[in-house]
Amino acid sequence: MEQQLNDILHGITLKMIVTQLVEEFGWEEMARHIDIRCFTDHPSVASSLKFLRRTPWARDKVEEMYLRWKMGISP
Repeated sequence: MEQQLNDILHGITLKMIVTQLVEEFGWEEMARHIDIRCFTDHPSVASSLKFLRRTPWARDKVEEMYLRWKMGISP
C-alpha cells in the first residue's frame, strides 16, 4: 500500500498518459523526444498503446516524458 502512495503514476493509465501528451505536444514533438515508429509513421493512440504495452523500454521513456512534463521540467 505504501508503495502505491509513493508511486506518482498510480491510477493513471497508459492511455491517459499518451492522450495527454499528444494533446500537449503533438505526435511530431513526441517523436523528437522519443524516436519510435508508432509516433512517426501513421501515429494513433491505439497503435501507440499496442506497441508501448509490449515494449517496456519505450513505455518507460513515455512515462518519464509524462512525469517531466507534469513536474514542469522540459521533456
